[in-house]
Amino acid sequence: MGTLITPSSRRQFLTLLGLSAVAVSCGSGGGVAAKDQTKTLRYQGWAGAVILPELAEDLGFLEDVKLKWVGNTISGPQDIQSAATGQVDFGGAFNGAVVKLAARKAPITAVISYYGVDKAAYNGFYVLKDSPIHSARDLIGKKVGMNTLGAHSEAMLDIYLQRHGLSQADIKKVEPLVVPPVNTEQSLRQKQIQVGVLGDILRDKALQTGGLKPLFTDYQLLGDFSAGTYVLNDRFLKENPDTARTFVTGIARAIEWARATPRDEVIARQIEIVKKRGRNEGTAPLKYWKSFGVAERAGRITDKEFQLWIDWLSERGDIKKGQVKASDLYTNEFNAYRRKGKPSPDKPSAAETPSKSGS
Repeated sequence: MGTLITPSSRRQFLTLLGLSAVAVSCGSGGGVAAKDQTKTLRYQGWAGAVILPELAEDLGFLEDVKLKWVGNTISGPQDIQSAATGQVDFGGAFNGAVVKLAARKAPITAVISYYGVDKAAYNGFYVLKDSPIHSARDLIGKKVGMNTLGAHSEAMLDIYLQRHGLSQADIKKVEPLVVPPVNTEQSLRQKQIQVGVLGDILRDKALQTGGLKPLFTDYQLLGDFSAGTYVLNDRFLKENPDTARTFVTGIARAIEWARATPRDEVIARQIEIVKKRGRNEGTAPLKYWKSFGVAERAGRITDKEFQLWIDWLSERGDIKKGQVKASDLYTNEFNAYRRKGKPSPDKPSAAETPSKSGS
């Protein structure tokens, strides 16, 4: 497919012109000239999946900003650590992982939500249909396969076990293990693990094959919520404010494009992207895509999306109470969508007055 054609090229031109003016007036507060800012962002992808920045670039929403793929990851905490150390220019992770990294004084700021949980996009903890596991207590001594530790899936497992009355001593007897997402279904069916965390595309593919049943899902636990954010290094934000604004707003536009576009068209676009990038990946699982699950409009971030995990990490003893303040972790300054009103995906409105949280 080519560049997205909007209903009115003239309107789009005026919109982009207006956004450029916003970037000049608000984004370059540090006196950084636009010509001196980097226009290429290094990043890690996910095998067999299209992440929102890739979708935004393909749709033309990143304008003159380009992405440079440096490899794949299966770990959000690793991805944002790489962003903190400058190995990549942005990374995405579960918000609890962002809290933990920020608590260690890492120079990062969350700029936009990129995935979440809703009735279509969720992670389930699955067992075999003939499994003797029926309750939280049955998980004691069992192996639970998930993509990474200390992130979304382990948090959901902890919350589930706590809500069903298990003591901290019993919770420690449940064994979370790292299993690459593409191998989780096979590991579960071969009984190498007793529970496997499956989400979205891989979940629906596995369920279509049959023989699995859910123990619980994160949607059942917490309902709709944005679960993860992209972070940028603070130095990058200071030195490249216009690039950051184009990047973040482009992702916001892609989120709203995916909401407004028929599902089969979104899937077709993702398949086309995977084919074009030539990373030797299959596209069959993409037909199961349903939603990115972002709860807030255009991926804007709110305090509540971090406060839940600040409280959780404090209870676990991973951070001290009062060590981290939710509003210090993110900014909406670079997202040119207002909280209210309904501009189209190709016509975002100017951002509010900048602040650390920008909300």
